[in-house]
Amino acid sequence: MKNVFITGVAGYFGAKLVRCFESADGIERVVGIDIQPPKVTGKKLLFCRRDIRDPLVGLLKEHRIDTVIHAAWILPPLHDKAHMESVNREGSRNIFKSCAEAGVRHVLHCSSTTAYGFYPDNPPLLTEESPLRGNETFTYSKNKREVERDCEIFRQEHPEIVFTVIRPCFVCGPGFDNPLSHYLQKKIVILPRKTAPFQYLHEDDLMGAIMALLVQEKSGAYNLAADGTITFPEMVTILGNYRLPMPYPLMYVLTAVAWGLRMTWLTEFPAAALDMVRYPWLASSEKLKRETGYRFRYTTREAFEHFARNVGG
Repeated sequence: MKNVFITGVAGYFGAKLVRCFESADGIERVVGIDIQPPKVTGKKLLFCRRDIRDPLVGLLKEHRIDTVIHAAWILPPLHDKAHMESVNREGSRNIFKSCAEAGVRHVLHCSSTTAYGFYPDNPPLLTEESPLRGNETFTYSKNKREVERDCEIFRQEHPEIVFTVIRPCFVCGPGFDNPLSHYLQKKIVILPRKTAPFQYLHEDDLMGAIMALLVQEKSGAYNLAADGTITFPEMVTILGNYRLPMPYPLMYVLTAVAWGLRMTWLTEFPAAALDMVRYPWLASSEKLKRETGYRFRYTTREAFEHFARNVGG
């Protein structure tokens, strides 16, 4: 691993990766693409403004890229589902195809445990062998499932390329900034009366696990989730806010109306995302620990508490 290419370099993952590679021995060049400039800089970083659907083979060849980390993804739900699908699905396919044509040695794709889907019949712990059932009604989860199917096809067609898929749960820490973190920081947090336990992964452990997988050139899928769980009432309390329990049918209607009317002050999620709170989708990271020897520095609770301290909760 000498010349690294990062998609989505201006995002949460991308910024952390740049800092990580900046201090890593053996890395000579980091080329990052995004539709907007990254907030971080570094001596090794070369930023190129590109959409992941743009032609990229020439860029990969020009900088002799040997390792690609595909972290670009539209995470916040959009009303324009067609645009989300185009960037997430077609963009990912373009990245994989470009890697094959440019002779890249190692591809690491950032998937998610949401690819398993949120269902009442999920097992107590999801393993890498569990079926991917990303919910059809929630575009983010659905796209993660669909792109993983593309990953498997790509792996079979290009056995010469080391292809790693990571499935992190929600990543937390000082940089935790997405619709879920925004919602939990409301003074009054409306939640279904019954919620499922939740997992987090500290952002530093995400970087540590990625580096372990890259250095050891591990191929295949790996869940990334910290030990332990935390409940939504506990999260609200830690942040110093107040939970307002509501019957699920009423909350579903309220959320659907707020989403349809673009009332972002009430919710940034469509109603389908409520299944993420109601149903368990806990993942086991035993495969990662067993095959790489990596040990998480933070538990789920510690990762969330680090976030809470950072926002003054």
